[in-house]
Amino acid sequence: MREIGSIKQVQIQRSSLKQGQRPQRYYDPAPLLAVERLRLAPDGVVGLGPAGEQLIDVHHAGHPDSKNRQGMNAISIGFTSHYRAMRDRFGAHLADGCAGENILIETDQVWTAQQLGESLVIQCADGRIVALEGLSVAAPCVEFSRFAHLSADPLTSDELRSALQFLDGGMRGFYVRLADGQEAAGIQVGDRLFAR
Repeated sequence: MREIGSIKQVQIQRSSLKQGQRPQRYYDPAPLLAVERLRLAPDGVVGLGPAGEQLIDVHHAGHPDSKNRQGMNAISIGFTSHYRAMRDRFGAHLADGCAGENILIETDQVWTAQQLGESLVIQCADGRIVALEGLSVAAPCVEFSRFAHLSADPLTSDELRSALQFLDGGMRGFYVRLADGQEAAGIQVGDRLFAR
């Protein structure tokens, strides 16, 4: 196994980050909430707060306004190195975690899907192993591209194409799911991510 990095932050999306109606829809990271721990399950992610309260992520199948696509987007992961690259291109307003991933990994390398492979493992501080599989790219959207550009107005077709191409390929993050046979498990800041 090859170490990728350690978990810097875990968070949930309380509701959709895309607000308003087309064509005036916009991206707003306000519904993001950093939590103490995450519980990963086949149906999605539940955040655990300091008093033990459970907060369901909008991509969890059980959320009342669920954005779950048959489990394919139930858990998301991003990298601090990708945020540095996005800030270099678009500006300082792209704070770590603003793209909405559940798990943010501290690492110096920009990672592609090919480098990560299909199977990842989180090693928890207590020695437990959480197996993840089905890695896929979290494709960027028009609204996040506008947010990256700090533009409330529609981007030109060239600006939009350029932004979408830059943010694709995993720059904006990846989706994973619990491996077959993996029981629901809790993770937290400091746990380490490996590629198999």
